[in-house]
Amino acid sequence: MKLLEGKVALVTGAGRGVGRAVAIALAAEGAKVVVNDLGATLDGEASGEQPAYDVVATIRAAGGEAIADGGSVADWNAAHRMVAAAVDAFGRIDIVVNNAGILRDVMFHRMSEADFDAVIAVHLKGSFNVSRAAAPHFKAQSAGAYVHMTSTSGLIGNFGQANYAAAKLGIAALSKSIALDMQKFGVRSNAVAPFAWTRMIESIPAQTPEQQRRVAALRQLVPEKVAPLVVALCADGARGVTGQIFGVRNNEIFVFSQPRPVRQAHRGDGWTPQSVLERALPMLTPAFCGLERSGEVFTWDPA
Repeated sequence: MKLLEGKVALVTGAGRGVGRAVAIALAAEGAKVVVNDLGATLDGEASGEQPAYDVVATIRAAGGEAIADGGSVADWNAAHRMVAAAVDAFGRIDIVVNNAGILRDVMFHRMSEADFDAVIAVHLKGSFNVSRAAAPHFKAQSAGAYVHMTSTSGLIGNFGQANYAAAKLGIAALSKSIALDMQKFGVRSNAVAPFAWTRMIESIPAQTPEQQRRVAALRQLVPEKVAPLVVALCADGARGVTGQIFGVRNNEIFVFSQPRPVRQAHRGDGWTPQSVLERALPMLTPAFCGLERSGEVFTWDPA
């Protein structure tokens, strides 16, 4: 029997890249899939394309069941309609993979309100909208699995991505909150930071030798390598796994730490601004995190 036989999944942003690979892999393990994709350009503008239908055709050609949805995850009503489409077509919903996203990269001091709002709306608000739409169904059936795509841009840091990083770190927090609030209903929620060569990664500048080397390494990262972890997290065998943040980089799977106190400064009679400067900050400095970017933490070639 296949791992996801009898289950129904909704994958957002599934027309290309990681979402496409995940949708096809879920179907290969027996899930019936709603393939959502707005068909937008990388920065979220309408393109007139409908890549979701190509993915549906691929799944059906392999003997699976799938339908397409072209709604925007940033729209509360559209998010509810795509969940309703899953229930109407297949009778239930068991899995939500929040993958839809856009990029509007620009250095912070030049970032516009529109640049910030658009990215937050799709990534963070979109993940909330779709998750919230599925929540009553998961609660009623005392089961369900969420997988949300986060990023090391948010977990660690990167240049020119204040909007994207804020959204992606927010998604990690959203995932943890869902895990806490819905654990009593048998619902689990995890986040995955995928390393994969997609059209989002294609937008990374490659002007300096360092950038060119990084992009060359990223080209080795195929979206299909991300899919096995996502499928596994959605399977009943992972029912005890929730509230975690994972990463996938080709054949490597990581679990990320989550913020915890690492060092303490204590003063019995309390602190003044001056004593903080003279005593507390010097005591805490050895535990400070540096201004590292994702590429400075993952310095080795993909395995």
